Amino acid sequence: MTDLSLKVRYFAGAAAAAGTSEQVLEVSGESTLAEVVTRLGEDNPDLARVLSVASFLSEGQPVSDRQLPLAQLPAPQLDVLPPFAGG
Repeated sequence: MTDLSLKVRYFAGAAAAAGTSEQVLEVSGESTLAEVVTRLGEDNPDLARVLSVASFLSEGQPVSDRQLPLAQLPAPQLDVLPPFAGG
C-alpha cells in the first residue's frame, strides 16, 4: 500500500465552494478518484455539488474514470474544473 500526498487544485466555482485554491490530502495509492471526491465533499455540501459535475485533470490529461486508483494518475496532482459557461 503506497501513500501519496495528493495535491488538489480548485479552479473558478470549485475554488469558491472549497474556500481555497488548493489543498494536499494524504491518501493511499489504491484509493480511487471516487473515494477522494467523496472525502472532499463530506463536510461541504456546496463542494460536493460542484464535484459531482466537475471535470478532473492530472498533468493536463483528463481523468474521467472515477474508479481509477490514484497511483495510476500521471502525477499526484488533481485539478478540479467546474462546468464553464460562456461563448
